Amino acid sequence: MERLVVIGGDAAGAAAASQARRRRGPDELEIVVVERGPYTSYSACGVPYWVGGVVTGPDALVARTPEEHRRRGLDVRLRTEAEGIDLDKRAVDVRDTATGAGDRIEFDQLVIATGATPVRPPVPGIDAPGVFGVQTLDDGRALIDALDSSQTRAVVVGGGYIGIEMAEAMKQRGLAVTVLDRGAQPMSTLDPDMGVLVHTQMEALGIDVVTHADIQGVDTHADGRVRAVVTADAEYPADIVVLGTGVRPATELARDAGLPLGDSGGLRTDLRMRVWGGDERHAGIWAAGDCVEVLNLVSGRFQHIPLGTHANKQGRVAGMNIGGEYATFPGVVGTAVSKVCDLEIGRTGLREKDADAAGFAYETAVIESTGRAGYYPGADKMTVKMIAERVSGRLLGVQIVGRDGAAKRIDVAAVALTARMTVEDVTALDLGYAPPFSPVWDPILVAARKAARKVAGTVS
Repeated sequence: MERLVVIGGDAAGAAAASQARRRRGPDELEIVVVERGPYTSYSACGVPYWVGGVVTGPDALVARTPEEHRRRGLDVRLRTEAEGIDLDKRAVDVRDTATGAGDRIEFDQLVIATGATPVRPPVPGIDAPGVFGVQTLDDGRALIDALDSSQTRAVVVGGGYIGIEMAEAMKQRGLAVTVLDRGAQPMSTLDPDMGVLVHTQMEALGIDVVTHADIQGVDTHADGRVRAVVTADAEYPADIVVLGTGVRPATELARDAGLPLGDSGGLRTDLRMRVWGGDERHAGIWAAGDCVEVLNLVSGRFQHIPLGTHANKQGRVAGMNIGGEYATFPGVVGTAVSKVCDLEIGRTGLREKDADAAGFAYETAVIESTGRAGYYPGADKMTVKMIAERVSGRLLGVQIVGRDGAAKRIDVAAVALTARMTVEDVTALDLGYAPPFSPVWDPILVAARKAARKVAGTVS
């Protein structure tokens, strides 16, 4: 009987295993899932909202428990860490993290879904008690357990998605919050002129934001607990430090096995999620989730974009193919949304620097509008930035910052990017209208009109 081994039991790995099982029964395909943690199929994206008390956890964040997977015919082995992949012997070396006992599991097919590893600044004191990452449910539990009424000040290192979401969580917990970001503005996934809107609004919400913050270390009290975060210019007192400094692909196992990696360190796959580097030993090796690079359909370049949406889709595609069907994952346009308190942020496609790097000549249009008819109660402002290719008018990217349903409007732009529409095409989209939901001219359409005029050379 054939055996499939899956390394990683979260979104991508569990999806791959489940899809393969749906198509091939236990008498045809044995499926072993090794997971180094105590949970499977959980939402890491929900951890900031659990910490902030918006949702309960951790059980509420688990989509499918290990027991549910086992009832579906998967051999799920928790607290089991993969330590090596032997492509010649077709085997994975694993270790029980509780007992230290080792084992070797042979495979016919292998799915690598090892996820991503948080980036921790290499500075003194970064591992001191009171400094927390927030990638897993265990991380969330450790942070919650550490919070009590004696803590009054939190410093969040990093102003990206996790950073601003954890800033909100700490504020909801009643702490004074400072965000330290090394960039010119928070949310580096936006252009700086849009990031400054986030910066301004976060300050208005009572969150201090310090940019160009070069972290030098974490200072501690005599008992070893965190006391302050030190930058090149100042010292920021802290009872709790939360790291939101991003992640990198967890591909050490793959690299050591000789599997091909891309420029960002993620595994390279084909459209069916097969790892292939021209070596016959790579046959039957698949990868999915935060450990892989994805093709950006706008720029034509490979990127590392670690999101649960991609992980679930890629795992599904890999599992379907292992199960004997045909499925592909063509790529992404780079869509993401987030919020800090009531401020919503959405982006898709290319930023200006991405367009420059890809070699596009382009025009930009920035407009301010409202999410509802201006006379309707609750109408609030939002800013939309649109980037279009010069001459052709092809839509290249959109960014939105605002309230009142701002973030999900980005989905219209994501569809337009996928369809390779021009901004002139976008102006004619038949979007829904009623005063409680949109002005007669939706903000996306207003931005597209201005971008189309700039492409045509009628607006300076």
